[in-house]
Amino acid sequence: MLETFRNAWKIEELRKKILFTLFIVLLYRLGNAVPVPYVDLEALKNYFTTVQNTALGLVNMMSGGAFSKATIFALSIQPYINASIIIQLLTIAIPALERLQKEGGEEGQKKLASITRYSTVVIGLLQGFAYYMLIRNNNLLDATGIWSAIVIILTFTAGSALIMWLGEQISEFGIGNGISIILFASIVSRFPSGIAQMVTNVSTGGLSILGMIMMLLGALAIVVLIIFVTNAERRIPVQYSKRVVGRKMYGGQSTHLPMKVNMSGVLPIIFAQSIASLIPTIAAFFPTPATGTLWSGFLNVTGTTSPLYAICYFLLIIFFAYFYSTIQFNPVEIANNLKKNGGFIPGFRPGKPTSEYIQKSLNKVTLFGALYLGIVAVVPVVISAVSKAAASSGIALGGTSIIIVIGVALETVRALESQMIMRNYKGFLD
Repeated sequence: MLETFRNAWKIEELRKKILFTLFIVLLYRLGNAVPVPYVDLEALKNYFTTVQNTALGLVNMMSGGAFSKATIFALSIQPYINASIIIQLLTIAIPALERLQKEGGEEGQKKLASITRYSTVVIGLLQGFAYYMLIRNNNLLDATGIWSAIVIILTFTAGSALIMWLGEQISEFGIGNGISIILFASIVSRFPSGIAQMVTNVSTGGLSILGMIMMLLGALAIVVLIIFVTNAERRIPVQYSKRVVGRKMYGGQSTHLPMKVNMSGVLPIIFAQSIASLIPTIAAFFPTPATGTLWSGFLNVTGTTSPLYAICYFLLIIFFAYFYSTIQFNPVEIANNLKKNGGFIPGFRPGKPTSEYIQKSLNKVTLFGALYLGIVAVVPVVISAVSKAAASSGIALGGTSIIIVIGVALETVRALESQMIMRNYKGFLD
């Protein structure tokens, strides 16, 4: 990876793109340090220490800590991600959007991008209002009233729209996917504070040195596993029959149909986390119940460190992994495309037998990918349930953040390598 960046830096055009990307990331991080007015920041910080392993903690992690500081970029890229997922699902449910995606060409993609932008602003308004109600209900405001509400909500919404624009600038003039780069910067910015918290726990006796070493070795093992599975794929052999068109012969070549092991990325974890921690997140909007009451006992059973939560979290990850693989990979459509182009899988007739074989292979690959995601996500939850020091450092969200960081890093390196290959390619005229 370092060798790739070193070689890219030698090319002037790529060097300008890297510097532009770093400049946009710097602007984003500066915006993360500017709080909105009328909020009691110290009380807000104390409040978020109690909810860091809920869905609010997930949002805070993906915003680089801006959510817990109520900065202008507090909502981060969450509205854009939610809008993108909603539009992606609607393209399957609404035939008009499906035609726009498949048959609209470049104009269709522009219209879908425009719909996603407007949806981002609407979702930003809704999330900004929800965040305002959260801090108001927990008495975290220095001033209440209609004016403070308008300023806070519109500032959050404008910040999410500005982040969307910054991400698009990186995608157009920088390196890699802009939204992914911003998400990467948000998560990485939390690593130093996490390490400092771990050192503090060791110095105060809350965590032993052996425990810290075991946590670091576990994190390293998870990193190796994620890199291995991210690059892993199932390759189904495909052959194309020879056909004569005029005086020329086409086809007769062998290739393969790639099937990624982790096809859906980190989305199953994000959705499973949001649903599994729904009850603790809703409870965070209300005052803490008295100890010994029925509501208090219910929250303890469904809390983010309970066995019931870990089991539901694991099962939801498997469900969403299968759900997203079904959306992204259509065996019937692939089998029909192979048949139209004269392709076939050796040992299987074109048409239904081919689609059934692809579906069977997809189910096996998705099961392995879903189990991998479940293990990576649930192991930190189990560790945080056993160790109070680990729970206080927010390790329950560690698996999610590592998957995102490594995925974006590998994607960016591949983007750099492809651009270098394009610029170093010598045709027959050179």
